[in-house]
Amino acid sequence: MKINNIKDVFFDLDHTLWDFDRNSKITFQFIFEELELQSIFDVFIKAYVPINLKYWRLYRTDQISKKELRYHRLKETFDSFNYSVSDDLINHIAQQYINQLSNQTHLFPGAIELLQVLQKDYRLHIITNGFDEVQYKKIENSGLSPFFTSVTTSEDVNLKKPHPKVFLHALNKVNAKAENSVMIGDNLEADIEGALQVGMHAIYFGDQVYHGLKTNHLNKITTFL
Repeated sequence: MKINNIKDVFFDLDHTLWDFDRNSKITFQFIFEELELQSIFDVFIKAYVPINLKYWRLYRTDQISKKELRYHRLKETFDSFNYSVSDDLINHIAQQYINQLSNQTHLFPGAIELLQVLQKDYRLHIITNGFDEVQYKKIENSGLSPFFTSVTTSEDVNLKKPHPKVFLHALNKVNAKAENSVMIGDNLEADIEGALQVGMHAIYFGDQVYHGLKTNHLNKITTFL
């Protein structure tokens, strides 16, 4: 499979280039050590991962606010294994998590090598639903900044992927045409369907089969471009 006439390549950030699960786990480890909560860390992180995904889906569809996301994903996690914790402590953990998360710099294997190859022939961009105060720091601290011509966050347009205006804003920002652009991401709804609905091409980076294509290694992406 080869996508012809591509000039601009748009990437999602979390779970696509930046290893969110690994970096998130390390961040919580530091916080729990500081708070002397190491004894509950393993059960916490196991419960947190699916709960966090649930709350991000709610946030992406405008059912909850950023503040509610940050609080309730932690509250529900602690409640899931009957651990009593004050609202003050939850809010402290939530803020420390935001403060420290972008300090982690683990990328998926092959990410830098892929970008080095692609930047020779394409303009590269990022479209992310993450928060401004965290995403730009992630990009800078992990060494991704030099590869990207533009970064578009959901907060730039006060909307979230898969809303078409997010993709159209990102395209217009760099004068790119949808038919000459491809979106690469891990979320079938937010990244893939979102890009396709505005006429972009899309490459799924994940572990599900999508339209007969399964791509779960970044170095395979060069096969399609």
